[in-house]
Amino acid sequence: MSIFDGLLGNASENDTQDTQQELARILASDERVEKAYAIIRDQIIFTNKRLILVDKQGVTGKKKEYLSVPYRSVERFSMETTGHFDLDAELKIWIRGATEPISKTFRNDQNILDISRALAEYAL
Repeated sequence: MSIFDGLLGNASENDTQDTQQELARILASDERVEKAYAIIRDQIIFTNKRLILVDKQGVTGKKKEYLSVPYRSVERFSMETTGHFDLDAELKIWIRGATEPISKTFRNDQNILDISRALAEYAL
């Protein structure tokens, strides 16, 4: 995947070592990044302990929100693939205690299947 794919809303897999270094200040001492994906400016990161959703905000993206979700808090998740006329794929994750799911939109099915598989491996 290229930067161009990321700008179009296609998820692209990030290098886990780069992501590990980027998140070094917020990771636990024995925590390691196992999978990382970028969607436009946001990120979905799977560590050996939790799911981290990074939401870059503002024009420059300097301001970031880190949502940390222990895998035991994931109650359920769903994936909706693209169709002939609906070109957006969507991933929804329901977290214990939240009324609305976390929702991420993708422009195609390329990496949503990989992300959904990773979520199943870690959360089930």
